[in-house]
Parts: sequence; C-alpha cells; structure tokens
Amino acid sequence: SVYNIAFSPDGKQIISASWDRTVRLWDTETGQLIHTLYGHTYPVTDIAFSPDGKQILSGSLDSTVRLWDTDSGQLIHTLYGHTSTVKDIAFSPDGKQILSSASSDRKVRLWDTDSGQLIHTLYGHILSVNAIAFSPDGKQILSSASWETTVRLWDTDSGQLIHPLEGHTGRFNVIAFSPDGKQILSGSWDNTLRLWNTDSGQLIHQLEGHTSYVNAITFSPDGKQILSGSWDNTVRLWDTETGQPLHTLEGNTSFVTDIAFSPDGKQIISASDDHTLRLWDTDSGQLIHTLYGHILSVNAIAFSPDGKQIISASDDHTLRLWNTDSGQLIHPLKGHTSSVNAIAFSPDGKQIISASDDHTLRLWDTETGQPLHTLEGHTSAVYVIAFSPNGKQIFSGSRDKTVRLWRGGNWKDWLKEGCDKLQFHPHLVAPQNNQDNKAGEACLKYADWEDKAKAEFLVRLGRAFVLQKEPNVKAAVKKFKKAQKLNPDIDLNPETRKIDKDPKKVALQLAAQEKVNQGRWLVIEGKIQKAISVYQEAQKLYPDIDLNPYTKEIDKDPKIVAHLLAAQWKVKLGRWLARKGKIEEAISVYQEAQKLYPDIDLDPDTKEIDKDPKKVAQQLVAQWKVKLGMLLAKNGEIKEAISAYQEAQKLNPDIDLNPHTKEIDKDPKKVPLQFAPKWQ
Repeated sequence: SVYNIAFSPDGKQIISASWDRTVRLWDTETGQLIHTLYGHTYPVTDIAFSPDGKQILSGSLDSTVRLWDTDSGQLIHTLYGHTSTVKDIAFSPDGKQILSSASSDRKVRLWDTDSGQLIHTLYGHILSVNAIAFSPDGKQILSSASWETTVRLWDTDSGQLIHPLEGHTGRFNVIAFSPDGKQILSGSWDNTLRLWNTDSGQLIHQLEGHTSYVNAITFSPDGKQILSGSWDNTVRLWDTETGQPLHTLEGNTSFVTDIAFSPDGKQIISASDDHTLRLWDTDSGQLIHTLYGHILSVNAIAFSPDGKQIISASDDHTLRLWNTDSGQLIHPLKGHTSSVNAIAFSPDGKQIISASDDHTLRLWDTETGQPLHTLEGHTSAVYVIAFSPNGKQIFSGSRDKTVRLWRGGNWKDWLKEGCDKLQFHPHLVAPQNNQDNKAGEACLKYADWEDKAKAEFLVRLGRAFVLQKEPNVKAAVKKFKKAQKLNPDIDLNPETRKIDKDPKKVALQLAAQEKVNQGRWLVIEGKIQKAISVYQEAQKLYPDIDLNPYTKEIDKDPKIVAHLLAAQWKVKLGRWLARKGKIEEAISVYQEAQKLYPDIDLDPDTKEIDKDPKKVAQQLVAQWKVKLGMLLAKNGEIKEAISAYQEAQKLNPDIDLNPHTKEIDKDPKKVPLQFAPKWQ
C-alpha cells in the first residue's frame, strides 16, 4: 500500500512512501521515476520535502528517520534513537532542523539537518505521541498524544518545555496554530475548545458550548474567527479576540463530518452524516441554503477556487455540484458504483476529479457536469488524489499498493508510457521460473529507449533475478554485464554510496542481503533453525555479509543472530502481554527469551539491563496502572484512580505514582487530587 504522497514545493516532483520499504521520487511532467530510495527495513510511514525541495525526509516502522539528497537520491543521514515506529516528521520552516516523533517510545526528537546529530530529546509525554508541528517561525514545537489531556509546547533552541498546555479533561482530537503562529487552538473529547497564547502558554479562552466531542476546528483565513464542528450536530463560530460565541449554526440532525471557510472567509460550509450540506453567512450566522440531494452521509466537501461553486461527495456513490449563490444543484455527477472518498477542483476550477471505492478515478467537466474520462487501473479503493499545481496531471494513491500519475495522450503515448512504467517496476518484469519476462524484453527491443535507460533497466532486471527466494546469480551477472556494455559507468548497486562495478560481487551481495531479510522474517515466525540455515546460505554467497544490520557491529554468527532476534521478539511480546495485565504469560515469554539469549535485556526502555522476568512484568503492569490512574483522575473518577494506584503499589511498592514531579509520590489518595479537574 502507498501510505503517503507529496508534491515538491515547486510542483515539479512527487514523492511516495510505501509498504514495500521504499521512497520513490517521480518527475511530475513525464511521470518518470527519478530515484528509488532504498534503506528502510520496514514500511515507510511518513515523508516530507525540505522547504527548498533539495532534501527528502522519511520515517519508518524500522524506528529510523532518513534524510536523502533529492538530486542524487543518495542517503545523507540515518537518524537513530527512536525505539518504536516513527509516526510523524517535519522540517523546520528554514529547513535547518528536523522534528520526529515515535508512537510508543513517547519521545520527540530534534535533529540538525546538516550534521544529522541529535540536538534535543523532548521528554514528558506518558502516552504515544501522535502529532508534532513547528510554529510558523520555527521557534517553537507543539506535540500531543491523543489519549493524553495535555499538549506540550517546546523551545526549539533549548529543547526545554516552555509550557504544558493543561486544562482539557478528555483526549485531544485536533490542534492548530493560528495563521500568525501567536495562538494555539485545541479541540477535545471534553466538548470544549481552548485557545492558548503561544508565548506564555496561558489559556486565553475556554470555548464552551458544544455538548459532545469536538472533531473539527479551523481558523478563518485572517485568523480573527474560529470555526468548530462537533458530534452534537452543531457548528459554532467564535471570536478569536474575545473567545465569545458569535453564532451557533444549528439544523443538522446528525454529527458534523466536515467544515470549511470560503476562500474569502465570508461563508461557511458544513457537511453532515444527516446527508446534507449547509451554507451559512459568516457575519450573521444565518443559514443561507440547505443543500438536499444526497441519500447517505456526505464524505467530502470543497469550494471552487473562486468560491462560486461547491462540490460534495457521498457514500451514495454520487458527487453533486452546487451554485453557491442560489444553493441550486447544478449537476449530479453520476457514474461511480461505490462510495466516493475524495474530490478536488482543478486549479482553474474547470474540472473536478473524484476517487472511489470502485477502484476508479473520474474526471468531470465543471461547466457541463459530463464525465470526461474514467481512469481505470487501480485494483482496490482509491483514497488519495491531487491535481498538480499546473492542473495538467492527476495523482492517485490506492490500497492496491500503487501510486499513479495520469495525463492525456494518444494510443502511441500510452504504449510508450506502459513500457516506461515497466522500466521502473522490477517486480512487474521479474523473471518467471528463472526465464526473462517477455514484456521486459519487448520494451528493451521496441520502446526506443536510449542506451543509458536500457542499461538502468537491465540493472533492475538483474536485481529481480537475485531478489527471489531462490536467487539466480548467473542470470543476474549476465544482465549486469549487458548493462555495462551499454553504459560502462553504470552503478550496479545504487543502494550503496560507492559506485559498484563488479557484476559477480554485486549479484552475490544482493542475493546474500535478501537471504538475511528472509532469515529475519523466519525468526519472527518462530522458525529459528530454518533461519540459521538461511543465514548460512547468505554467508556462502557473500562471506562478509552482516547478518544483523540493526547493530553497529558486523554480526557473523548465524546461531547467535537468530537467537538474539528471536529473544528480542519475545521481549516485545512479553511487554505487550504485561501491558494487557497478563503477568504470568509475560513472565513465561520473558523466560523463553532468556533461554534463547541469556544476556537479553528484558526492558530496553531503562538504562539498566533488566534480567528478572517477574520484576520486569510487574513493573510494566504497575507503570500502566499509574497511567490509568492519572487518566481516571483527570476524568474526575477519583475512587477508581485511587484503586488503580493501589494496584500499582501492590505490584511494585517503590513505584512513583506521579512521575511528573521531582519527588517520588507514594500516597494513592493524594496523587489523584493533583490531576483532578477543577470542578471536582
């Protein structure tokens, strides 16, 4: 699956992040693959261009952040430090710093872009960090954990916590900086919005009025007003300066799914699960139009660039184009056979693109409402679509694991593009039963590629021969040599920094690396002896192969590596069981880990090496009970919180019931009062 896509700042390039562990850079104009960025060992979860477009940042399930050079595709730095999935990444506005967060290691890290050195580790969150952001001027960092009730504001230079923004009594749903960066807005499950002063961290206003979860917030284009949508079926407009409610926009009979200001800020559009759209006047709060027509929930809404039209998409398989002034339906756009997930106007407003669960994209003429093209090719639901900045290309991402760039042309253009696409997808031209793929050979013969392009294709084809369960090294070497005849300077292994020109060495090294990957997966599946055998096969292919590239040392003992990886996997499983309260099962799994690797650290989150299975399991459960106690206290459930703290103390009498203070707190009746809401 494709997890994420982004245009470069100038719109000339596109990056995509994928489950296949790669980042791919594409030319927007031609649709050609520029670079495939190899290096991550698990799926890539997030990507970003630097503000000047010269660098690419990626984060992964492998716990690393990687910085790449856009022009060369070379790896600049690998940023190690996180111990869990990298959830969110960002460049500072000047591009000189990198911000990253990981889901369950509860830390935010700030890195220097030039050196790759860690500048600060921001500690404080007690639950998974799920959102991070730089302020518009880059001087501050905002972070939140979804199930916590605190947002934290940090100083970028010092890494010090400036303010914990405390006050919500339920989890955060949404946070945002104001357009000028001087204020922070948050919306919560406690039914309130809170507006904070960025400099002081002081609460400016608590915006009360909603009677259910706040699930959507936005500032007006000039920042003078705030808009919120809720599960209480209402939209509310607030004055930013005073915090006073200006209007409550009522009328929906089910929860609000989406809200937006018009481009000039004079109108508001809301969409609801009640199948309607409602257009409101910002100044008066009066309902201008209720737009009826959809028969199921409205999933997506958008104003046209000039604000004169509104497009909506629904679970009822249709799009509807409305006149903003009259509220009249201009066109029902019918053709999709399943829910419509995403919509967009072209930059000039003359076309509309839609994406659906029916695996297709459809391009429509805004003026006539007629379908222009049905873009078929995806084999699963399409969720991500975008027009290029010039409106000449359409970009789509799907659950079928592909990213597609669409453009016009005659059948000859499509034929050539088909071969061009094959050129950059080695899995599509992979050998079948160790025989050349006929499509690949046909493209080499008829696609009218230059010798350099042919050579690069042959290198990919050679890689396909060795990156199989049973590698064909001889065939790969043959392809590599053909590539060198066409381009003597070709790099046979672009994954390494140096230029590799030895066909046999490269083929053997790649085959060995693939065996190492196979061995790791076998370990995770519990097939340790088979993994050892596969590691030994890797060493026969390439004696200097590192069997565990996740450590700084080069590991060459198949048995030790297999047992260590198996033990580490058991430790993760034990941790999961402990947090579920299954102490005896956790202890048993930890003991299995120690049998596999006696020196294994059962709790790698602490500085010490922990080897007592019972103590580690009880400590982890106690820590979780402390977190539970805090959450219960913040929700006003004091008795339940006391009980949770007492259970934690039974498991670990020395447990600190409030790790947020410098002192060790051990009074289970006193600690909940420190977190209890003011109304308690």
